Amino acid sequence: MKRNRRAALTALTIAALMTLAPALGLLDKADWTVSDAWYQDPLLFDGDIVLVGIDQRAIEEIGPYDEWSREIVAMAIEFLNESEDCRPAAICLDVLYTGVSTPEADARLAEAAGACGNVVTGGVAQFDDGFTEREDGMFYQDRFAIRLFEEPFDAMKEAAVTGHVNAMLDTDGILRHHLLSITLPDGREIPSMALAAAEKYQAFYGLEPVERPPVDGNGFWYVPFSGGPEDLWESISVADLLAGEVPADYFAGKVVMIGPYAPGLQDSYFTSIDHAEAMYGVEYQANAIQALIRGDHRQEAADGPQLAVLFLLLVLSLAAFWQRPVAFSTAVWLLLAGGWLGLCKLLYDRGYVLHVLWVPVGVTILYAGCLAANYIRAALERQKITNTFQRYVAPEIVRELLKEGEALELGGTQVDIAVLFVDVRGFTTMSEALEPPQVVEILNRYLTLIADCILNHHGTLDKFVGDAAMAFWGAPLPQDDYVMLACRAAMDMVKGSEALSQELLARYGRTVSFGVGVHVGPAVVGNIGSPKRMDYTAIGDTVNTSARLEANAPGGTVYISRAVADSLEGRIRATSLGDTIKLKGKKDGFEILTLDEILDEIL
Repeated sequence: MKRNRRAALTALTIAALMTLAPALGLLDKADWTVSDAWYQDPLLFDGDIVLVGIDQRAIEEIGPYDEWSREIVAMAIEFLNESEDCRPAAICLDVLYTGVSTPEADARLAEAAGACGNVVTGGVAQFDDGFTEREDGMFYQDRFAIRLFEEPFDAMKEAAVTGHVNAMLDTDGILRHHLLSITLPDGREIPSMALAAAEKYQAFYGLEPVERPPVDGNGFWYVPFSGGPEDLWESISVADLLAGEVPADYFAGKVVMIGPYAPGLQDSYFTSIDHAEAMYGVEYQANAIQALIRGDHRQEAADGPQLAVLFLLLVLSLAAFWQRPVAFSTAVWLLLAGGWLGLCKLLYDRGYVLHVLWVPVGVTILYAGCLAANYIRAALERQKITNTFQRYVAPEIVRELLKEGEALELGGTQVDIAVLFVDVRGFTTMSEALEPPQVVEILNRYLTLIADCILNHHGTLDKFVGDAAMAFWGAPLPQDDYVMLACRAAMDMVKGSEALSQELLARYGRTVSFGVGVHVGPAVVGNIGSPKRMDYTAIGDTVNTSARLEANAPGGTVYISRAVADSLEGRIRATSLGDTIKLKGKKDGFEILTLDEILDEIL
């Protein structure tokens, strides 16, 4: 229970830290970029908006723009409004006419703008992110405090509706929001040019007033762009308009945007529908007008609920990814990441803007992290198993076992193996005469010798039982010449015990020796026991016979069966004892031999 609580607390902590990243804005730029690509798609063009551009050709024919008389734009307005039947619903001048020029030009522009009441002219607010004094005398920082509003000259301001043309970029330098209106220090509300144009369009056709889209705390509205730069809007040069190459009735009932449409006029922005190509200001205004006329509103969902959903999904992701199969984790990852993208698109079409990247990034990081952690954990567990198993089995056998994935499965297989039993003769008598620490030291020396001889000849060390040991060859994997390997290990034990006995004789005045038995035949080899406690061992008559051979072998002697001798015929020298020794459980006639020498020295 304590371990489960600790795991749950760890999962909650990881999810909380990962939720904190978007909450602090660390994903903002990446999220905006992905969201722009995911949400902004060009729409069908309905032809209600026409751009009349102050373009490069007009500049070449009329002259440098900064030298244009205001009468030029006045003539354009007069042409568009030449009769009641052909006048546009709105004429938007995305140009600042602050201050005065010449009396004649100013008067003509104001008269043309006021003749039909369908002109919207531009004003621009200057913001100061300094400190503003509240009514209680305290100061606060207001990033959108209006310090100055540049309005058209007086006559123009009386003749036309003023709409602000402020284009406010997000912190990544992309234009994706629209400031719907501003409130001046004197209390006047100035709509955006787009809002003013849309209202005139609705009024022209006797429609309901424009339904204002939801805005954030600073008055900004998310713009669903209808088209990219030079994408949808029909553009006509102001030079063609003045030359009469386009009939006036073409503009009837439409919104006509007149404004800069040349790179040198420095009125362009990178927008959410295209980060690579700049959009002219009149195109941006046209997109905002189009969305307002269509009632195509988008509301950005509050961050708080999205962060809560993100936290919950991250917790669920951890539970789904941790120590789970790769296929299952991958399916959950695709479901969460892909499902979130689909949900974002679905809700966007219904008027809500979600953060596209938060959930996919979070679950992807957890997916990759858990896969890596699961892999490392499995590798460590595998290494732990390997290190442990190598205490019993030759390393190369362990590698093969784990590669096959069978090391920890309960069950056994019948195979032919060579089984060796060895016991230390005289050890009990010696232990009675020595101190316990000395007994442990001597036993460990003998058991180390036994283990080395077994593992050096690629055997499986099954178990130690007191001062005895059991090993087998031919399993868990097939081995070439496994009977010979068992006999070599047996002979090495006898030879090694002779040198060790001489050392013990010199130190303690006592000596011991090995009795060894080797038999070959079928046995069941595998993990025997229960799922909670198992031993990798061999069972069967072959094992029992080998144990009986060892029990009867004198110290310094290796007893083998006829089956062993026959399998190594010509490669060993052995002496038959016939049936002079009776093995418990065996019928008369079971032949026992002593292994005297191994003749074949080539493995």
